[in-house]
Amino acid sequence: MSSNDDIDDMDSSAAPLIEHLAELRTRLIRSVLALLVTISFFFIPVQGDFIAEHVMNFLLNPVVDTLRALGDDNPALQFTSPQEYLFTLFRVSMVGGFALAFPIIGYQLWRFVAPGLYRQEKNAFLPFLVASPAMFLLGASFAQFVVTPLAMTFLLGFADASSIATNVLSAATGGAIDAVPKSSGPTITFFGKVNESLDISLKFIMAFGLCFQLPVLLTLMGKAGLVSAEGLQNVRKYAMVGILVLAALVTPPDVITQLILFVVVYGLYEVSIQLVKRVETKREAKLRAEGYYDDEVNNFEPEDDLK
Repeated sequence: MSSNDDIDDMDSSAAPLIEHLAELRTRLIRSVLALLVTISFFFIPVQGDFIAEHVMNFLLNPVVDTLRALGDDNPALQFTSPQEYLFTLFRVSMVGGFALAFPIIGYQLWRFVAPGLYRQEKNAFLPFLVASPAMFLLGASFAQFVVTPLAMTFLLGFADASSIATNVLSAATGGAIDAVPKSSGPTITFFGKVNESLDISLKFIMAFGLCFQLPVLLTLMGKAGLVSAEGLQNVRKYAMVGILVLAALVTPPDVITQLILFVVVYGLYEVSIQLVKRVETKREAKLRAEGYYDDEVNNFEPEDDLK
């Protein structure tokens, strides 16, 4: 091959690479613009407050409801630095903005990857692109409405309800309501910080949202042939230990909360096994219909070939 042919091959291979990089840049720019727009959306005033403040109040509801249940009729949370409240709103807007922009980001990712996939691969991948945010939303809802209230009840349940209520009201009214009378020991009260209380809620939402991705991930791996239902069943005992460790790490030292996480995630693991089985059954049926699957090969015995 001549040197001119080598140069032509290099030019032809470089051109598609440049086109792919240009396409990637376009998709990334559109994704970033979508993210900036959705983040800005949370700073639109609604009824005198930013949308981010309404979202923050919603995320803090488990803390507020727990304080009310402990006897505080007027729960109050505080911030201790001038920039803390603003940064907390930015954090809420970034998390919420990414959630709103995820369909657009996912669509841009799909448009970048889809030209390199066969029609069959597109049909296999697209449902998972839709199922992933749906399962994350389901896990986040479970964390917000079930897990976080239980965790807050456990964590705040150690405090004396009357001390929490009276001291918080005393701080809110500038001392108009007397604090809890002093005893022989120090007075220990709860003055919740906005960012720390919100941090607990967001951690639970992220943890359960990601855990609920387990069926989507394992089913996609089953379609790719990376895992099998039999293999998942064989490592079931190791999966149980891993889930128990996960439950101990992402939840407070509350047995009830840990058991809830274990039951939910292990249930998702069993559901994943059934989904992978279904994928394998469909694959086998398709191979049979196309004539690529031979039962005699699977039942082959070496001595039959020697007779």
